[in-house]
Amino acid sequence: MIKFERHITVSSSQYNIMDILTEASREFSISNATLKNAINKGALWLSRGKYTQRVRKVKKGLQPQDIIHFYYDEKILSQKPPKASLIADLSHYSVWYKPYGMLSQGSKWSDHCTIARWVETTLLPQRSAFIVHRLDRAASGLIIIAHSKKAAQAFSQIFELHQLEKIYHIIVHGILPKNIDENNGLEITSNIDNKKAKSTFYPKEVNAEKRLSLIRVQIETGRKHQIRKHAASVNLPVVGDRLHGERAIKLPEEVNLQLCAVSLKFACPFSQEEKIFELPTQLILSLTELSKKLT
Repeated sequence: MIKFERHITVSSSQYNIMDILTEASREFSISNATLKNAINKGALWLSRGKYTQRVRKVKKGLQPQDIIHFYYDEKILSQKPPKASLIADLSHYSVWYKPYGMLSQGSKWSDHCTIARWVETTLLPQRSAFIVHRLDRAASGLIIIAHSKKAAQAFSQIFELHQLEKIYHIIVHGILPKNIDENNGLEITSNIDNKKAKSTFYPKEVNAEKRLSLIRVQIETGRKHQIRKHAASVNLPVVGDRLHGERAIKLPEEVNLQLCAVSLKFACPFSQEEKIFELPTQLILSLTELSKKLT
């Protein structure tokens, strides 16, 4: 697999992007069609003055002292994104189901497998897409995409002020204590990366034979891998969590991380109406279906 990066300072406005990249990648015999495909998938960046941004238009005019950054990784560029599903389009923003394996953010190498790029290329009418919160690549569920800087700023404030309620479902190895019920949850407040964090676990369904539990989780903070780390800290590792879970537990390859964002509730920053979005039943984690796979 071919992998390389190039950083080229433009010496004259007479040069164009394709001429520069063709010359810079000559040793790899990469065709112009392949270069354009890489650019469309987010492999090209342009620095001008103190700003650096991703560029997809090969006909974009260049200026002396511009710096072209090209990141080519054949392995990454050959990946295909899973399909996200539109839940609701509110014009200023939309709500989507992000499946397992889809990224929230891209890297310098590409962004074609991200939810933001999926939205930009599939939503009609076509609009810009701004990420305002994240779901891990291995997690699935509801995610909000803003379609303007104004909307992105509004949602950033909502998240900063903790004015959005998020509910998750997880399936874990183990069973919650008997004194924990749907009204009296298990509060976990151990710090994440030296920052305060709080998650509350409520039982929904149990498979006693296989010692599996479907749990509703409400979080008051949004630390990285918070739910997964809190679950592991009380000996209830999330099924499919190959990073923080119990590595000795052997799972079929097709069993993904059993963590899904199932509900969002907030006041719309444009209409002030309360909005509640819930995942369709067919997209919610199923303890019954998972139990069949773990024979």
